Amino acid sequence: MKLAFTIDALDDAGRHAWRLLADGGWRDCRFAEPMRAGDAAIADKAEAEAWVGRRLKKDKRQGLAPRGKPGRFDFLMRGIFAHAVPHRFSPAPVPDRAQLADTVRALPPGIPWLVHLDLGGNFRALDTRKQRIIGNLDIAVRGEIASSPGWVGPNAAEDERLMREIWHQFLAGWLEHLTTARMGVFVPDADKLKKEQFYLDAIRAWQPEPPPA
Repeated sequence: MKLAFTIDALDDAGRHAWRLLADGGWRDCRFAEPMRAGDAAIADKAEAEAWVGRRLKKDKRQGLAPRGKPGRFDFLMRGIFAHAVPHRFSPAPVPDRAQLADTVRALPPGIPWLVHLDLGGNFRALDTRKQRIIGNLDIAVRGEIASSPGWVGPNAAEDERLMREIWHQFLAGWLEHLTTARMGVFVPDADKLKKEQFYLDAIRAWQPEPPPA
């Protein structure tokens, strides 16, 4: 998987976006647009995560300047915030339904698990008591937090109808992630899904962006 992050800042209305440049400045952009020469291309996930949620202010010299990490209620206020945007330069896989079942089977009930897809399209799970969700760049697409044996553990994994429905939801979320380059995409409700084949065809037809010249 060939992938790098840019840091895109977005205002609270979602109408104006900026991108961090390799020289530390910022340029106007369309949020999540393809990477250009001169953009800061960040390969290290931890470095990109350090930017996620940072509040910024307009600066005459560089365009924007960081104001530090947001406070507890900053996302309810007006402002400009940084986002890590993944840029893929190689094809994306179709998530594997058998891997979903294997992941769910291995989860002991009674723990609040979050099943998710990572950037490689692999099903993973994290213990939400110990690992954070917000700003976690391992989470490309996320499901609901679940702990009951009806949703995690061997009984859930053996429920073929349930696994197929959840996989269907994750296909839809994965396609949204690929087409919007947003992280932490929620899977849609099952009653809002299109046909399974629609998502399979669209994911297979999806094209990565060319590396910047």
